[in-house]
Amino acid sequence: MPELVVREASRPQDDDALWAILEPVIREGSTYPVDPEATREDIFAYWFAPDKQVFAALDPQGSLVGTYYLKPNSTGPAAHVANAGYMVLGEARGQGIARAMAEDSFARAKAAGYRAMQFNLVIATNAAAIHLWSSVGMQEVGRLDEAFQLPSGEYVDALVMSRIL
Repeated sequence: MPELVVREASRPQDDDALWAILEPVIREGSTYPVDPEATREDIFAYWFAPDKQVFAALDPQGSLVGTYYLKPNSTGPAAHVANAGYMVLGEARGQGIARAMAEDSFARAKAAGYRAMQFNLVIATNAAAIHLWSSVGMQEVGRLDEAFQLPSGEYVDALVMSRIL
């Protein structure tokens, strides 16, 4: 696993580096429920929504190579369950960055008083994500039939995954 420094993302200083991560993932359209035609402002509004705490992962050279958000999955009596979303810079994939960010998010969530982590929409065709999330202790707890439409127009299932922290 790479040695990463994970810190809170800083706007506007990190915006261009974050955009280099966010834009290709959103434009590709197969993993996040954001319109691939969304504007930069709309994508930043999604990533930095008021209920989210956003983090930046920097490699040993100080380059921003990943980002994730952490937020409550729900409210009231269900607010003790966290939710998170992760993205890695394209050229940095396959180096353990998402795994390191997941472990960091679990530790931060637990320290913040969350008791569990839940992912609501893991796209069933995203084999790499399913493998990674399973390997860090997330379990499939549900399947949403045809919950996501790929850019091809095909509808695919999405998984709900969870783990106790």
